[in-house]
Amino acid sequence: MKNKIVLTMLLLAMVSGFVFANGGGDKAADAEKTKIVLLVKSLGNGFFEAVADGGVEAAEELGNVESIYMGPSSATAEGQIEIIETLIAQKVDGIAISANDPDALIPVTKKAMKAGIRVISFDSNISSGGREVALAPSDTNLIGQQQVKLIAELCDYKGEIAILSATAQATNQNAWIAVMKEAIKAPEYKDMKLVDVVYGDDAADKSYREAVGLFEKYPNLAGIISPTTVGVLAASKAIEDEGLKGKVQITGLGLPSEMQHYIENGTCGQMALWNPVDLGYSSTYILARMIAGDIEGKAGDKVDAGRMGSITIGPDGETIMGEPFVFNKDNIAKYASIF
Repeated sequence: MKNKIVLTMLLLAMVSGFVFANGGGDKAADAEKTKIVLLVKSLGNGFFEAVADGGVEAAEELGNVESIYMGPSSATAEGQIEIIETLIAQKVDGIAISANDPDALIPVTKKAMKAGIRVISFDSNISSGGREVALAPSDTNLIGQQQVKLIAELCDYKGEIAILSATAQATNQNAWIAVMKEAIKAPEYKDMKLVDVVYGDDAADKSYREAVGLFEKYPNLAGIISPTTVGVLAASKAIEDEGLKGKVQITGLGLPSEMQHYIENGTCGQMALWNPVDLGYSSTYILARMIAGDIEGKAGDKVDAGRMGSITIGPDGETIMGEPFVFNKDNIAKYASIF
């Protein structure tokens, strides 16, 4: 984390036009390093801080890479566009972006690629034409189907279910929700009904209010699926605060370190997530290999991604990192100490 903070401060100082008093040799060594930016949806999000840790880990292994962590203060496309414009001016080598909007970023990312910057997206992807590779943490179908299965197991396969999402424009959230809507039609879920989808905009306070709003609107609500680390945490707190533990179930995609309390006390029986450290690690390796000319980022390319093994680039640059892992009382303490 210390390395991450230092790297962020260095880029912020560079963007602001400040020059650190430094020896000529250090400047030369820094100039030779490949500068890769992990541009996340927003700062202050534990999931993305773990992503940044993975970027630093990969950069240290690669040896000639500087991993830089950036994001807007709030999860908006406008904030990311402003940062990308600055990165183009600074001539960084590569940018990996978790997009707040799949289409709004395309003009500025095209500008970046035209300027010679390699651009990939991860976690929440940019639409085709606005990036070279799109790294999904897992398969969309598997994630959506798993979320429905997890809430069904907690609700004994019956009752009213709602979804608390992030932003209405989030690529990954919308894709997962589409799968959930189809998955819940399966015969085994015949006694379950999806009654609403609400959006907390990945803001803790709004997500909390949306959860409380669901309790009031649906007094017989059996469970909430929140496939966002901010939302599942806020909804769990709302359930606990409203005295609904055991009556309203909650699952989603959450950080073990943030959700340990709610899993251990039974508010959240189980949830899932891929390892965000691996996501930042894999993104950094993919970009580094592209910048070095080891791969083009085309379908069929195989990326030597360190401890993650070989990652194969699929059609239209789309590729998958792995499957979500389920956290419960039996394993939460172990993983909470990691991320």
